[in-house]
Amino acid sequence: MNVVKNPEALSPKDYATDQEVRWCPGCGDYAILKAMQKTMAEMRAPPEKTVFVSGIGCSSRFPYYMATYGFHTIHGRAPAFATGIKLANPDLDVWVITGDGDGLSIGGNHLYHALRRNVDLQIILFNNEIYGLTKGQYSPTSRRGTKSPSTPAGSIDNPVGVGSFALGCGAGFVARSIDTTMKHLAEVFRRARGHHGTSFVEIYQNCIVYNDDVFDSFTNRKAAADMQLLLEHGKPLIYGKDRNRGIRMKLGSVGLEAVTIGENGVGEDDLVVHDERNRDLALLLASMQTPDMPVALGVLYCQPGPTYEVLAREQMDEAVAARPGANIEGLLRQGYTWTVQN
Repeated sequence: MNVVKNPEALSPKDYATDQEVRWCPGCGDYAILKAMQKTMAEMRAPPEKTVFVSGIGCSSRFPYYMATYGFHTIHGRAPAFATGIKLANPDLDVWVITGDGDGLSIGGNHLYHALRRNVDLQIILFNNEIYGLTKGQYSPTSRRGTKSPSTPAGSIDNPVGVGSFALGCGAGFVARSIDTTMKHLAEVFRRARGHHGTSFVEIYQNCIVYNDDVFDSFTNRKAAADMQLLLEHGKPLIYGKDRNRGIRMKLGSVGLEAVTIGENGVGEDDLVVHDERNRDLALLLASMQTPDMPVALGVLYCQPGPTYEVLAREQMDEAVAARPGANIEGLLRQGYTWTVQN
């Protein structure tokens, strides 16, 4: 018999199942799973009201390892299933777990519609820039030149900018984190769950077998401080090991540039102040890449709005109120009908 505990007494272990976790040793997915279980306990999320939905890929094993409701669906269709779940029972806390291949290739269309509709879901995309489950083919986020079993001479595709894609689809919440940053991951998960509408989170996740260290330029311990820009709403964009680097608007043109505080008369007042409500700024931050610029991490954009399931329920209520006493039998038999006789 299942025993429902008081949410105040839950611990990370209460969100872990008895299933053997089957990822490659050293895979970044382990850290993301631990961060999620820890954060769920801290948020006192009721397991009986929580659902994890996934598609196909290494990341999509996630529902098996969470002691909540779960649904392992088909390739790329997790957002569609999750939308149906949320419409059927808006009280459920619905999370979508996907990867760069599952979510942006065959699932790109479904992801786009979930984002533009603003369904109240948390969509977590693990980005390792490769297809891990099917043995290392290049993915929509793989960089030009990526050599893989499907592109032995190097990929000639232009990669998808994940944050820019989400913002372009009309997402009301876009954030980023890294698989190994437990504290930062937890904070991003909390912010995502607290947002009213679709929350989209990209996690840079290391595939130790097929694309190891692809994010080394900004995740390496020696490079992290100088190549990671941790965003805080209302705070100037400052980064660097010595906290002496910053981001300002390019003089005389549109765009951002990295500067050194104290050089050439640059002071903190010259730097951009992060505003989560500014979509244009979010797009500029999402496009920054090493080595010329740091990678922006945290909440790039946050603008709550009316959600799809609430609007759909209101529309249904209005339709029912407009035709009191209407029933399905009457609808089927209204107007011109045929009578079929043997």
